[in-house]
Amino acid sequence: MSQVATASGVRAAYRELANAQKSGAGVPWYMRAVNRRLGRAIAAVAAQGRFTPNHMTAASFASFLGGTALLVTVEPGAVMAIASMLLLQLGFAFDSADGQLARLRGGGSAAGEWLDHVVDSGRHLLFHLAVLVGLYRFTDVSDAVLLVPLGFGLVSTVRFFAQILAEQLARRDPVAGPDSVPRFGTWIQAPADTGLLNLVVLLWPLTTGFLWAYGVMGLLNALLLAATLVRRHRELAALAKTPA
Repeated sequence: MSQVATASGVRAAYRELANAQKSGAGVPWYMRAVNRRLGRAIAAVAAQGRFTPNHMTAASFASFLGGTALLVTVEPGAVMAIASMLLLQLGFAFDSADGQLARLRGGGSAAGEWLDHVVDSGRHLLFHLAVLVGLYRFTDVSDAVLLVPLGFGLVSTVRFFAQILAEQLARRDPVAGPDSVPRFGTWIQAPADTGLLNLVVLLWPLTTGFLWAYGVMGLLNALLLAATLVRRHRELAALAKTPA
């Protein structure tokens, strides 16, 4: 395949994905404005070869593991923090690319969707465990401070599970469509934006600054979890009362 033909195919695939993009209602800013575009570009390039959505999922997890490995094995520093952040953001972009590549290939499979969710659930917890280990190894913070990543990890994992399970339970009559998203949902969801959390890693060499930014995001995510549990329970309870 010529370079001209490949470039043309990438542009055509990118335009096709842009026209078939999912609704941005309630989607956090970085995820919508940056990550989806990066994932779209990766998917458009991958579509020119024999890559599958599962390859994108595997690349996502590999890049994520590289970013978290730096947090737990390398002494905090500016170069290390930038490298970790870039690997985490690349993994996040590949996470977007798997679904977009599936759409280009005519739709994904149940197995592929399952694998994507399993990897996502692991990623949500492993990031905070990496923060915990990194703080323990390279800083002299108190034991009480080490409870912050444990709490953040619990909040992040439970909220992800609550969102995914609600969507699955209401698959035939979705409760997670644009009409159910609260007003200003994009900004309300900002603390749960993985891309913004990855950017906080840039503060890793500045322990106090990192802990303040990370801790505030953890607190806001706890508030989001409480709101999510109330909202999803009400929606599913209302759905159960709807006549078939």
